[in-house]
Amino acid sequence: MTSTTADGPALAGDDLSEERSGRPAGEADAFDAEALPTPRGATWALLTSLLGPLRARVVVASLLLVVQQVAVQAGPLLVAYAIDSGVPAFRDHDYGPLAAVGIGYAVCSLGAGLLQYAFIRAAARINQDVLLDLRGRIFRHSQALSVDFHERYTSGRLISRSTTDVESLRELLSEGLQELIGVVLSFVAISLMLLWLDLGIGAIAVASFAPLYLLVRSYRRRAARAYSARSSAIAAVIVKFAETMNGIRPVQAFRRERANDEDFAVFNRRHERTNGDALLEMARYVVGSRLVANTAVAAMVLWGAHRVASGTLALGVLAAAVLYLRRLYDPIDRLGMFLNSYQSAAASLEKIAGLLAQTPTVPEPGAPKELPALAGEHPGRAVAFEGVRFAYRTGGEVLPRFGLTIPAGQTLAVVGSTGAGKSTLAKLLARFYDPTEGRVLLDGTDLRDLATPELRRGVVMVTQEAFLFSGTIAENIAIGRPEATREEIEHAAKAIGAHDFISSLPDGYDTDVRKRGGRISAGQRQLVAFARALLADPAVLILDEATSSLDVPGERAVQRAMDTVLHGRTAVVIAHRLSTVEIADRVLVMEKGRIVEDGTPAELIGGTGRFAGLHRAWRESLA
Repeated sequence: MTSTTADGPALAGDDLSEERSGRPAGEADAFDAEALPTPRGATWALLTSLLGPLRARVVVASLLLVVQQVAVQAGPLLVAYAIDSGVPAFRDHDYGPLAAVGIGYAVCSLGAGLLQYAFIRAAARINQDVLLDLRGRIFRHSQALSVDFHERYTSGRLISRSTTDVESLRELLSEGLQELIGVVLSFVAISLMLLWLDLGIGAIAVASFAPLYLLVRSYRRRAARAYSARSSAIAAVIVKFAETMNGIRPVQAFRRERANDEDFAVFNRRHERTNGDALLEMARYVVGSRLVANTAVAAMVLWGAHRVASGTLALGVLAAAVLYLRRLYDPIDRLGMFLNSYQSAAASLEKIAGLLAQTPTVPEPGAPKELPALAGEHPGRAVAFEGVRFAYRTGGEVLPRFGLTIPAGQTLAVVGSTGAGKSTLAKLLARFYDPTEGRVLLDGTDLRDLATPELRRGVVMVTQEAFLFSGTIAENIAIGRPEATREEIEHAAKAIGAHDFISSLPDGYDTDVRKRGGRISAGQRQLVAFARALLADPAVLILDEATSSLDVPGERAVQRAMDTVLHGRTAVVIAHRLSTVEIADRVLVMEKGRIVEDGTPAELIGGTGRFAGLHRAWRESLA
């Protein structure tokens, strides 16, 4: 069955089916279907690699906080000295001890404030450098991952990794680490100070650590699950939002607003629930820690008061102990906040580490080779598929074992129904994928032995969807060769018939195409994509249904230009419209991944095979 276009019957295009997506058509993703496994130790290795270059600055910041804590913890000792020594001396008209205490307290307070300021500045710089490095790693690594990864892992989740998850780490670095270091130093310093002041009081404080430890351990375990679920939930919200906004035209055209709103509400409620679970765990921890702290303080005050009354404990020591004990337990809430940030950041960092642990399925060669030099004005290169078989990771076999040779300079048209393997063949030639078996050769060199820049200079692909980046038309054409002059850019546009429409735009070649080229039509975007590819001047040009979005006049103009542009260059044209086959030297008909017909257009038209039947139907539709 063929469909009829303005130019006659067309072969069914390779839409978002198994061949294009790498998954069986209709396969639905579960909520966490795109979760990536994180190798053991990858999270810690990532954190170490982020902080490693900043080791000296981390040490300096830590020392600042240590000295600041020393200044802070001197306060209760000064109070004890003032009560037990300064007050009696004052009664004897000796004002020196109290004056010394006042000066000492002021110096400690001022010093603690200045050290706190210095630490915050140092920590903020470390924080921003780490986040800058991490965002850059995510962006660079995501670009380096192969096409099959991006067909499995949605852009919404990549956005979530580089925004929401990085933001969780920012909260930990900017606030949580200071709290952790402060709490640890306070616990150690105050515990030693209490034991030094009075062994009994110190023992009460140390004994209270046991229930606090059990409370913290229980909270960490429960919060880890809650924050992992929350991270996945917010990623799903972002994915749904990005998917809807990217497809806003079909959403409105097919009245999907209500259905999308219901779907979004499900993800939004899940995020609300998981976020509430995390906050509930935090509330349980705070209540439990305060109960332990208040019980310990009450016990120490009652016992200490009894000892002061019996003369076995100095009043100043009891006052200092109470102050220290309050300082010991006051950070408990802050420790909860740190654990809150830590669990959120740990869940996020684990997901980021899982992303960064992914390796390209199309790796760079260990010892790259260079293609032999070419001769001639418009040279092409020979292409060969030797014993090639291909199967997607998540689907069955798409291309059974086959061989194919394309001589240099030949234009090969590939036709076939949806799922026949046409686009997969093109992707193997562009090395978006590597064959499951066999090899693809360019002038006798395995594509796997070519460095990516060398390969991209030799092979360029124009797809059905002409993607334009924000910027001017000239900048979008120059992507094919960034160093090109304005004259070369305009020459490429003229060669494919785009110059006239570009010149008619308000700013000509300097017209901003805006988001995804929305300022110009689909056919005009395709012409710009053609100009981009032709400016790159590749030896092998792949056109994957690249004329399907053009109207009849536009397609005719492109075909006329291609007669000249493709002369001497090897070309593989995935044909959606049979009119496109007219420019080909040779036609390949594919069915279920197999080559069922191979010959010149005239030979196949004169035969009785599938292509001859399609061609007759096309001619009849034109009549």
